[in-house]
Amino acid sequence: MFGRKGLETPVAIRRTALDLLARREHTRLELQRKLRQREAPADLLEVELDRLEDDGLLSDERFCEAYVHARSQRGYGPQRLRQEMRERGVAEHLIDSILRDEVYDWSALARETFHKRFPEGEARDARERAKQLRFMQYRGFAGYEVD
Repeated sequence: MFGRKGLETPVAIRRTALDLLARREHTRLELQRKLRQREAPADLLEVELDRLEDDGLLSDERFCEAYVHARSQRGYGPQRLRQEMRERGVAEHLIDSILRDEVYDWSALARETFHKRFPEGEARDARERAKQLRFMQYRGFAGYEVD
């Protein structure tokens, strides 16, 4: 890639990490992966990630809150969000904590998401009903009533 050097110094690692964090919140695992792709040495990388956490610039908890807020606004439910956050390296206790926050009314969001996609309501035909259920499962609302 145009002879780009890896991130060989703590300053270069921190600068690149801050550039990434300025765009959006990242989990430690996401940031670690991105910096590794840019050839940051593992020992320096871990030290800098620890420093970013100590300085309050890198926070899995803050990522989790922002992520759930943004994705729930787009109609995604708790099962889908749980899986996506696991893939991003968020600790299970953080996931549980944010998904159980009473700010989120998952039943109401399931109804809203269903009625937005299916304004005609629940299908009478078994095939169409199965299609509706698959859509709700895909969105992360398995087991939520939508009537």
